Amino acid sequence: MRSEVLRRTLTLLPGLGLWACGAGLLVAPVAGQNARNPVIWADVPDVAVIRVGDTYYMSSTTMHMSPGLPIMKSRDLVNWDLVSYAYDILEDTDELALRNGKNAYGGGSWASSLRYHEGTYYVTTFSHTTGKTYIYRTRDIEKGPWVATSFRPALHDHSLHFEEDGRVFMVYGAGDIRLVELQPDLSGIKPGGIHQIIITNASRVAGPNIGLPAEGSQLRKIRGKYYLCLITWPRGGMRTQLIFRSDRLTGPYEGRVALQDQGVAQGGLIDTPQGDWYALLFQDHGAVGRVPFLVPVKWEEDWPVLGVNGRVPRELPIPAGRGGLGNLVVSDEFERNPGEPLLPLAWQWNHNPDPQGWSLTARPGWLRLTTTRVDREFVQARNSLTQRTFGPECTGTVRLDVRGLRDGDYAGLALLQRHYGLVGVTRTDDDLAVVMLDAATDSVQERERVPFRGEIVYLRAECDFRERADTARFFYSLDGREWKPIGVPLRMRYTLPHFMGYRFALFCFSTKTPGGFADFDYFRVGQQRLGSP
Repeated sequence: MRSEVLRRTLTLLPGLGLWACGAGLLVAPVAGQNARNPVIWADVPDVAVIRVGDTYYMSSTTMHMSPGLPIMKSRDLVNWDLVSYAYDILEDTDELALRNGKNAYGGGSWASSLRYHEGTYYVTTFSHTTGKTYIYRTRDIEKGPWVATSFRPALHDHSLHFEEDGRVFMVYGAGDIRLVELQPDLSGIKPGGIHQIIITNASRVAGPNIGLPAEGSQLRKIRGKYYLCLITWPRGGMRTQLIFRSDRLTGPYEGRVALQDQGVAQGGLIDTPQGDWYALLFQDHGAVGRVPFLVPVKWEEDWPVLGVNGRVPRELPIPAGRGGLGNLVVSDEFERNPGEPLLPLAWQWNHNPDPQGWSLTARPGWLRLTTTRVDREFVQARNSLTQRTFGPECTGTVRLDVRGLRDGDYAGLALLQRHYGLVGVTRTDDDLAVVMLDAATDSVQERERVPFRGEIVYLRAECDFRERADTARFFYSLDGREWKPIGVPLRMRYTLPHFMGYRFALFCFSTKTPGGFADFDYFRVGQQRLGSP
């Protein structure tokens, strides 16, 4: 079986230029090579990190994707693997489920906080889509189960903190940074508890000309002092890391600019078992998204000093290890043995999925996407299954059986963002065609249509993120060997309305009559574009 080959051996995928296995995506490191920034060249923003013993855990933002609030694990702060998600769906609302013309693009759940306290792991987030703050807890961060609590209001960019006396707090806000005391069981804000501004106009330490007010709270108590990491964005400047410190949780706090280089900012401080210190932050890196950077930290007069001479180093004094993206991106043959998860952790649905619209058992060894309603275009369609794109170059390839398509159906492979592009097959009456569509402008354009007679087609999307080229091209093949370009190059653009790096997306939607379906034989990722040296 194909899946047994992928699971049990390490195989070079022909024409894709990388090594892939059932556990993830690997790039063979050079012996003795040091790690380099970004440590993950893919969309992993709003990082929160803790260390428990010799193991690091990180949470991140995936917004409108389901499952959500990913948890990653590392032994060296460089090589990370997905181990779980805190929730399958945030809530079942029209916005989060793409129902009744509503969506949660740019919304869903945002920046998280991660803590370990008295044998329990806590990961928290908030959502302006629902107006709530969410707290998830578990004794086993890798296997769960997670127990959820939520309350109003949504505490923006908060950081959970446990005091030694048993009280529990959140630091949150933008511009003015606030401290609020929670109920002992974390079920909500404590009536009559502490609720005050602890830093007024936190952006002021970066100067008077501020565009984005200070936010992104990450609080740690280190050697008896409280250290609060924040970010701000001066107009005409770059994302800037701030540090505040105090002898008391309630203040007063003194602050300074901690790092202003390459826009690397937002995250928190972390120490190693050997006593070294780092800041795990991220950088806005164009269309691929917000990518994590690891920044060395030294201490001077009880202040953390970030970077090397104020700069973020490209190379780190840490062995590269296996390199690559771990299991954050995977190839999938869609074959499952009994007891295996239905989908690898790398997969996330665009908004909440409709369980009636997808199956791995209707045709064993294939992913079947079935249309359950009529939609006008790709970004409105439910059950688009996504994975991250990644740098510096990447490809995604599918083998697609289109016999189940009905009149007005579209199915294929997309690059998801507001200005998306896709290559797919559409049926009009009894005729099939391979098409390339793009939304590079505010309207969707069909760039090319090629009549197609057959049942099986191969589709490919290629991304070039080198030097922020942010360009994609699309291809199709009738045999999986000879590839033909289709349409025009897509100029990929990161947009705030979607607030997420581009993602590969497998889709099938109907513009006329629901009930049609498409079968995907495999999805394979690679790093070598067609015609690249």
